[in-house]
Amino acid sequence: MHIAQIAPLTEAVPPKLYGGTERVVHWLTEELVALGHEVTLYASGDSQTSAKLEATWPRALRLDSSIRDPNALHMTMLEHVRQRADEYDMLHFHLDYYPFSMFARQSTPFVTTLHGRLDLPEHQPLFAAFPTIPVISISNSQRRPVPHAGWLRTIHHGLPEKLLTPRSVKPSYLAFLGRIAPEKGVDRAIQVAREVGIPLKMAAKVDRADRDYYDEKIKHLIDGTHIQYIGEIADHEKSEFLSGAIGLMVTIDWPEPFGLVMIEAMACGTPVIAFNRGSVPEIIEDGLTGFIVEDEQGAIGAAYRLGELSRERIRARFEERFTARRMAQDYLAAYRSLMNQEHPHLRLVADGQPALTPAE
Repeated sequence: MHIAQIAPLTEAVPPKLYGGTERVVHWLTEELVALGHEVTLYASGDSQTSAKLEATWPRALRLDSSIRDPNALHMTMLEHVRQRADEYDMLHFHLDYYPFSMFARQSTPFVTTLHGRLDLPEHQPLFAAFPTIPVISISNSQRRPVPHAGWLRTIHHGLPEKLLTPRSVKPSYLAFLGRIAPEKGVDRAIQVAREVGIPLKMAAKVDRADRDYYDEKIKHLIDGTHIQYIGEIADHEKSEFLSGAIGLMVTIDWPEPFGLVMIEAMACGTPVIAFNRGSVPEIIEDGLTGFIVEDEQGAIGAAYRLGELSRERIRARFEERFTARRMAQDYLAAYRSLMNQEHPHLRLVADGQPALTPAE
């Protein structure tokens, strides 16, 4: 099968540091190639891939200070894909709703994975206008605000099986990993750590938009001993960081569609304490891979119970549920299902056959 993966240009694929969508696109692309498929990746020119790279712009837009209108380059990339659409068996977009109108008017099967939140009021008229556009959710909770969208299926994210592994270190602190922002609830993680008397280490980035929150609500709480901020870390540093944690704190205050940090922790055998928001109940198995709580008091109680959980069993559940190979196989099943729905007499371009054959 010849598959085009179309990624955002905001970050490289994979991103140098933070960038959940681009990281997932990279893992999916690599697994599809490993499974023997012909894959073309549309992404920034500084991306690294085993697939064929089609670069619309030489570098990630976040790193290019000359770019003032990123939408212009995304529209350019979409037009490049449209001009070559008949070369592919499947077009897989990771650009929210941008491809909906343009690609509904061409014949190559396409699908969009929606990576963000869908609970804003303006999403209602959007999906009402495009009820038949096939979309994939990354959790069942993500799709609840727009049940009338053209849902194909839910596919949970997965990591390469050997990307993060348990390390032989003695766990000694609580961990926070990701981004310091109001909806991530860093202040609540700090409160819990203080109450239970366990140090908290925060490996996180601070976006420009969240600088005021950090300066006003978080910075003065960092003492360098009990509450430590170590900055943003790369993938190769996460195994050591997460393995050294007694537990990962996911004190979110928004319906997060999928928290990659939770399965990263599971890959290292580290239990998770997570607020019952968004996709958390789909990812964390309460009492097995972590504890699902409603508030700070629940998190405090859960912190005292982290030692009850088996880190070996947590790693095993990661391997059973959240590998990139499983994710890629799920996507291939979705592609075939969509191709059969739209074109039951389709023959694969990648097999050197005409894209469509007449019905018999």
